[in-house]
Parts: sequence; C-alpha cells; structure tokens
Amino acid sequence: MDIKIIFPDNKELLFKAGTSALDAIKEWKKETLSYLVAVKINKMPVDLSYPIKDNSKLDLIDVSSSEGLSILRHSISHVMAQAVQEIFPGAKVSIGPSIEDGFYYDFEYKEPFTMEDFPKIEKRMKEIIAEDNPFIREELTREAAIKLFEDRGESYKVELINDLPEEIKQVSIYQQGGYIDLCRGPHIPSTGMIKAFKLLSVAGAYWRGNENNQMLQRIYGTGFANELELHEYLNLLEEAKKRDHRRLGRELDLFQVNEEAGAGLIIFHPRGMMLRYLIEDWERKEHIKRGYDMVMGPQILKVDLWKKSGHFDHYRENMYFTEVDEQTYGIKPMNCLSHMLIYKSKIRSYRDLPLRYFELGTVHRHEKTGVLHGLMRVRQFTQDDAHILCTPEQLNSEIRAIADFVNYAMGIFGFEYEVELSTRPEKSIGSDDDWNLATSALENALKDNNISYDVNEGDGAFYGPKIDFKLKDALKRKWQCATIQCDFTLPERFDLSYIGTDGEKHRPVMLHRVILGAIERFMGVLIEHYAGAFPVWLSPVQCILLTVTDKHIPYAETVHHKLIEAGIRSERYFENEKLGYKIRQSQMQKIPYMLVIGDKEVEAGAVAPRMRDGQNMGSMPVDKFIALLQDLCAKKQ
Repeated sequence: MDIKIIFPDNKELLFKAGTSALDAIKEWKKETLSYLVAVKINKMPVDLSYPIKDNSKLDLIDVSSSEGLSILRHSISHVMAQAVQEIFPGAKVSIGPSIEDGFYYDFEYKEPFTMEDFPKIEKRMKEIIAEDNPFIREELTREAAIKLFEDRGESYKVELINDLPEEIKQVSIYQQGGYIDLCRGPHIPSTGMIKAFKLLSVAGAYWRGNENNQMLQRIYGTGFANELELHEYLNLLEEAKKRDHRRLGRELDLFQVNEEAGAGLIIFHPRGMMLRYLIEDWERKEHIKRGYDMVMGPQILKVDLWKKSGHFDHYRENMYFTEVDEQTYGIKPMNCLSHMLIYKSKIRSYRDLPLRYFELGTVHRHEKTGVLHGLMRVRQFTQDDAHILCTPEQLNSEIRAIADFVNYAMGIFGFEYEVELSTRPEKSIGSDDDWNLATSALENALKDNNISYDVNEGDGAFYGPKIDFKLKDALKRKWQCATIQCDFTLPERFDLSYIGTDGEKHRPVMLHRVILGAIERFMGVLIEHYAGAFPVWLSPVQCILLTVTDKHIPYAETVHHKLIEAGIRSERYFENEKLGYKIRQSQMQKIPYMLVIGDKEVEAGAVAPRMRDGQNMGSMPVDKFIALLQDLCAKKQ
C-alpha cells in the first residue's frame, strides 16, 4: 500500500507503507540529514528510523533548535550512563533527562563519585561516540520489560514500569552498543553524531525528589552541536561563578543566609536593605500611577479559608500551619485570600470595576532543603502581588495593560524577556468552560499586543492558566519573574459579585499578577546581571568620600552632609590608609563614584570624582556633582 508524505516545503511524495522517516528524507532532500536529530510525524517527535505507516505530515527537528538540542543532550546522558556502568560495575541507573542547559543522570553506587572521576568517564564516552553505535528502539510488553530490567539488576527501572498507569501495556527501550535503557525517546540516529560535551558537577539527589527515599548521586553535564558553542557556554559558566549572588552578597555586604537563623531565611544588611527599599519604592510609585490601591492582609488566616480557596487540597504540602486558641491557621503562601475579603466587604457595582489591589506581601512556602539557593529559592519572600477584579468585558484591556507594565519594568532594569502561555495542569479546579474562557482571554491579549509566545502545555496554576515572562540576564540565562494568571474559579468559591447595568448580580473575573515576582529572587537576578555594579539609581552607596590625610576630614564631613541633604547615598572612608588602597577597596565594593578630598579640593571647595572603572573626572564643584547624580537617577541610569 502506498502512503502520501507531506514535507516541510509542502512537497508531496508517495512511498510504501512502513518506509522510515530517514529513507523518506533521503528521497526528498538528502542534504538535510547532516543536521537532523529526529522528525515530527503529524506533530509527534519520533526517531529517524520510525516506520511511517499512514499518510503523514513530516517536520524536521534539527540540532540547532531547542527541541533538537534537548534530544541530543538526552542521548548524551545515555552515553554517559553507559560509560559510568562500564567503569563502575554495580552502579545502578535511575533517570537521566535533558534539562535547560544540559542533562544529568542519577546513579546508585557504593562509593561517592567525584569530579576527579570525570576525565576517565569522558574518555570512555568519547570511545563510545567513536564507535558510532546506532540508537535502536524496541517496544516490549510491561512484563517483558520488567523481566529484562530485573535480570539486569535495575530496580529503579522496574519501579518506574510498575508505577505506570494500568492502561499502558507496552513500553519502549533504547539500546546503543551493549547499553539498554527504559526510555520514551526519541534519540539521535547514532552516537557518532555527538560532537561536543562536558561533564560539569556531581551532587546528591533523592530518588524521585522524596527525602524519605534513597539518596542517589547525580552527575550533571552539557552538550552542544559543536565545540564553539560548548566553549562559549563554558566561558559563560566561569563568568557566572564570578557573578554568583551568594558570593557577591558577602563581598558587598548585602545579605546573609545564616543556618543559626534557619535555612532559606534571608537576613538583609544595611546595603542590601537599601537596594530592596529602592526597588520597592519604585514599585509603589509605579503602581499608584497605574490606578492600583495599596492594601495589606495578615500573615495567618484560618484554615477554613484555605480549604474554601482550594489551597488546602492542592497546595497543603507547601504550607506552614499553626495553632491559635485551639484553632488551626495557615501561614499564607499567597496574598489572594485577603484581597478577595476586601472586595467582599461591601456591595460592588460595575461602575467600581476594575478594582486593582496591590500588596508587597510577605509569604512563606515550605521548600525542601535541597532546592534552597541563596536569594533565588527561599522559604520567606515578598511578592509584588496584585489582584485585579473586573468584568469579563474588561479582561482584555487589563491583561494588555499588565503586559505593557511588565515591558516597561524590564526596560527600566535592563532586561530582555520571552513569553510563555501555560495551560491547564492535570491537578486543577474549575469547569472546562471557565478554563477555555480564561485561556482564550490570555491568548487574545498577547495577540492584540503583538507579543510572540510559546505554549507550555499543562503548566498553569491549579486555579487558572497563566502568562509567564522569562527575563534574560547578561549571561543569557532565563529567570521566571512576572506572571499573569486568569482565574474564574476563586471568585466563584468566595461568591464575589457586582451589580451590573441590568441591576442583577454578576460574577467578576480575577487576575493574579506580579511584575518583578519575588523581590528576593529579583534582587538575586539583579546582582548577577550587573555583577554587583548597579546603575547609579539602584546603587545602595552612590559615592564614597576618600580623604588623603586626616587634615582633610573636616571639609569631607561638610561635603558628606551636603550630599546626604541632597538625597545622595554617601559613605565616608576616613581611615588613616594610603589613598591607592582606599581606591582599590572602594572599587572592589563596586561603588559608582569615589570622591577624593585633598588639598586642592579643600582650597577650591570642590570634589575630584573617580569612577569605579578607573576614569578620573577631574575636579568639580560639589553642586555640579550632585546635579550629575540627580540627573542619572531621574533617567534611571
């Protein structure tokens, strides 16, 4: 029987049923094979060896695409697992997926792996790659697959198969050389296609992320289409180490994470608190400009409210609870409940809408110890949280206005960003109709604002779909910060209403949104983005006065007070040390301007600014320097 295959250029060719995607492409455009890792048949990713049995639309997945790079990296993880098991007999494999910047594989082994093991693992991987073994897919019944992995002593694979839904009767395995792995695929055609990889680190990881399970050893690595891209990435990693916000937080005296106080809890020092104040002050002013009302709710609420909202059923494992007067309270992980109670405090009319409630609300979430990471992942943090209650007709304009706000904010702080639309997750509340309406509202607003976006299937909040804005820092890393979530469900659960033009009660729609997200995380991203050298308007210390000798201190004190009165954040460095040493120390603190005070400055009633990059600006009147900084701050520079 002949089948029709439609290629990416819409060319149609006839083939015999069962023709592989590889053979079909050879007939169409053989030259494309050099960079192909897999294909999509009717939008389903498959191996190039996949037999096409019906009329199909074929799309290419090349190694330069994000999907192709993910497939390549996943294939490299299989090669790494093979090498590890050959070098360390008795090592068991568990899972080994591709991740955003590479891949990992988790192993159980009697001895700890170290980075000193990496050269011999990489050497064996290169030998396997040189063998150019094909990745061969095979379908097995569950029973046959369980026996296969039991015979190989791979208990983790057996557990994975046993935990599959009962309706799944067959599973797929992949083999390259003598290595066999349980895997959904697809994979690259053969190991010889791997051109550039590097093992990066080793860490502990609980099986399935559950701290009650076996602790495994996770080896991380990365891979790219060529050596040049790998080299560029490794350079970025080295730069990222220099910019690590945890190190800079100590060096610049911004904050500390003290185990004596508790894991995941941040203690802000004066400079760090000033940075936070500057961000929050900017936010308050910008929200007021846009018609938001500032509100505040309590840190704890009765557990019945969390049950009513659905958080108790869907988010309980991430919450903290406490007892007060023999009643259970939930420490808030989100700010939305208080905002709904504010709305419900009196009868609302359509004329009142939209209502925009804004709160810099501190929340607490029970994060596992293993995922805590400086400012980026904490247990207590503050969100620039807002909830907008509006009519369905106002939904489009409100979503678009939020997207414009995000765009403005990212420009102020110097970030580019990408956008994702996340749809209904498996664990959710609400009707299909409400979810469809909410998803369409978000999608239409993105289209109306001409914003390009990707769809992230199944990653919405449990109560509604969302738009995520992922900012890109100076090292091209992506960070989740701003989000817009459309919610028809919570207004229903809390029986929120407004009186419409017809005099009847109607249900408002709620938008949950943040602009910068968690302030702590945003600060961490900012620190790494600027490598601690903040623009003048954001610098906790904008200038520091450096005296040449003690006799210059009285005049320097006068200048300092004048700067403070003008709103300039000034510090003094009057210790009896050499000027060159003072300048180096101030540069290491990444302070934008160092004001040298010597005989000439005292005589002229001036200052001699020196920029942190070493540039001397020459002597100038104090008022001129103040005007310079005020102008930079006004321009958010």
